[in-house]
Amino acid sequence: MSALLPLYRAATTLAAPLITHHLKQRLKHGKEDLLRFSERLGKTSHPRPKGPLVWVHAASVGESISMLPLVDALLENNPTTHFLMTSGTVTSASLLAERLPDRAIHQYVPIDRKPYVNAFLNHWMPDLVLWAESEFWPNLTTLPAARGIPMVLVNGRISPESYAKWQRWSGLAKPILKSFTLCLAQADLDAERLSSLGAGPVECHGNLKFAVPPLPADAEELARIEQSVEGRPRWLAASTHPGEETQVWTAHQMSLSNHPGLLTVIVPRHAERGPAIAEALTTLGANVSRRAKGDTITPETDVYVADTMGELGLFFRLCPISFMGKSLVDLGGQNPIEPARLESAILFGPHMWNFPDIAERLLGSGGARNVMDSNDLADAVSTLLGHDEKRLASIANARTIADSETQVLASVLDVLQPFVTAIGEKNEAP
Repeated sequence: MSALLPLYRAATTLAAPLITHHLKQRLKHGKEDLLRFSERLGKTSHPRPKGPLVWVHAASVGESISMLPLVDALLENNPTTHFLMTSGTVTSASLLAERLPDRAIHQYVPIDRKPYVNAFLNHWMPDLVLWAESEFWPNLTTLPAARGIPMVLVNGRISPESYAKWQRWSGLAKPILKSFTLCLAQADLDAERLSSLGAGPVECHGNLKFAVPPLPADAEELARIEQSVEGRPRWLAASTHPGEETQVWTAHQMSLSNHPGLLTVIVPRHAERGPAIAEALTTLGANVSRRAKGDTITPETDVYVADTMGELGLFFRLCPISFMGKSLVDLGGQNPIEPARLESAILFGPHMWNFPDIAERLLGSGGARNVMDSNDLADAVSTLLGHDEKRLASIANARTIADSETQVLASVLDVLQPFVTAIGEKNEAP
C-alpha cells in the first residue's frame, strides 16, 4: 500500500472538526439535504434489500443521467438484483427521485472519511460496485476493494487538469485505480491516461452519454410557452455558470438590432442562482422574468431565467439555438449531445475539456460552432436565427453525431453482465 493512503486517512481523521464545519456551511447554503444529512455520515434508515445488490455511484446530475439507461437495462436483465445509486448533490437526488425505476434506491454518498465509508459498507454490503466517470475518492474506492468487492469504473474519464494533478499524486492515484477490477474508458485518450496512472485492465467501448434518451418535457407546458412566445426569435443559454450570464446578456443586446423582439432563455446549472442572476441582469438594464417565481413571459421580457430543476428538455425543444454553458469559463463544458437529440443548433465556448472527443467531432462535422466571447456568441446567434438553411444543416450534422454510437449501451452491458451474473450465483449458493 502506498504511504500516501495512510497519510490521507490520518489527515481526514484529524480534520474531522474542519470537515464538520464545512458540512454545516453547505447545509446553511442549501447544498446539503437537512432531512437526509445522516446519509452523508454513512447512516441510513432504509433497510438493505435481500439478495444481490449493485452499488452504482454517480457524482452529480450529468453522471446520473448517463448511468440511468445502464441501470434500467441491468435491472431488466437481472430480475432478482437490486440497485443502490448514490450521488453527492441535492439536484441529483431530486432528479433520481423522479427517474429511478423499481428495485433501485437512492442514497447520498458518504463523506470520504474511513468511519463513514465503513458504516455505509457495513449496512449495505454491496456485492458489486459500478463507479461512474471520474470521482476518485481514496476511501470510497479502496475500502470496498479491500473487502473483496469487485469494482468496475464505467464511462471513465480523466480531464487534463485531473491528469496533471494525479501525476503529481501518483502514490495516491495508483492504489485508487488498482481498486478497480476493470476500467471502461469513454474515449481512447481517457484509456491512455488511466493506464499511465496505473489502472489495469482498461478497455474502451464508447461513451454512455450517447445512450441517453432525449431529455423529457411536459408537452402541455411546452405548448403553453410556445403560444406565449409565438413569432418571437429566441435562443437558449443552457447550464450556465457564474461569469457567463452577463456575456449572454451582452450577446442579446448585440443581436437585438437584427432580430427585434429577441427572447433569451437562461437555464442556470444551479437553480438556486436564479435570484442573483435576475438581479444582476436587471441592474444591467434587462427586463427579466423568473420561472421559479411564476413570472409570465410578456412581450417586454428580454430574458427568461428558468431557475427550476429538471426542465432543460423543455427549453431545448422551445429554442432553435442552444449555447452550452460552463464553456465560456474554464470549467469544461456541458454535454452537447442533449441539444443535438432535440434538434437545437449547438454553440459552445473554448473550454470543452469535459467532452473533448464529442466537441471535436461536432465541430469537424459542422454540427456545432465554437464561440470565444460575447461578440462571437452574438454573431453566431444572429447568423443562425437569420439563415434557416445554415441552422437546419448544423442540426442535421449534430444529430448524425448523436446517433453514431447507438451500440455503446449494448457493448457495455455485454462487459458488465458477467459481473452481475456472478454475484447472483454467489447469493444463490448455500
